[in-house]
Amino acid sequence: MLSSQFFNRPSEIVAKDLVGKVIRRKYKNFWLASAIVETEAYGADKASHSYLGRTPSRESMWAPPGTIYMYMSQGGDSFNISVKGDGHAVLIKGGRPWIDTTSDQVALETMHKLNPGTKGQRLDYKLLAGQSLFARALNLKVKEWDGKPFDREHLYIEDVGYQPNSIIQCRRLGIPDHRDADLMLRYVDEAHVRSATQNPLSRRNWKEGSDYQRLSWNDCH
Repeated sequence: MLSSQFFNRPSEIVAKDLVGKVIRRKYKNFWLASAIVETEAYGADKASHSYLGRTPSRESMWAPPGTIYMYMSQGGDSFNISVKGDGHAVLIKGGRPWIDTTSDQVALETMHKLNPGTKGQRLDYKLLAGQSLFARALNLKVKEWDGKPFDREHLYIEDVGYQPNSIIQCRRLGIPDHRDADLMLRYVDEAHVRSATQNPLSRRNWKEGSDYQRLSWNDCH
């Protein structure tokens, strides 16, 4: 289980380092699990919720590093984690199913039931491809988890030893131009870009160096 010290770092560092980590959620008798594929960092910039002011619904952004901050987006529940800095946080944008001895095939089937597609069962690699899909497949709800800490009995993130060979760094999604849309604070595991909300490598006219860049594991640490 990642300690609070892991999160007591700048948002862009934590966002990069979370890519490849595994989140586990106890649901009934199963441990639902996802490897984190996509994150976004929010610090002292205009795109952050905290820039709009401190309110009861955003209070978790000012909580100790490692506190869960959840809110309702247009698509549904969204899962964030507070980090170092007042009002700073990391948004978990997308993931992919993780199966091992703790989280088995039955757990994956449970995730599919929690997050069914409109035209039948979603493909595994698309099951958590987006912040609302991620929260839905893991049954993470604002009313249950906002303001709570991680704990090993119910919900935690761990390092399972997976290290992405390459992380794509690019601009965050859905940010208006006047709210720091140009900041390159989105991070995606290149080996699993198809499990991201949008594949940054398939965007028309995007060029490496100007629209995105590749980071090695060493670049992120």
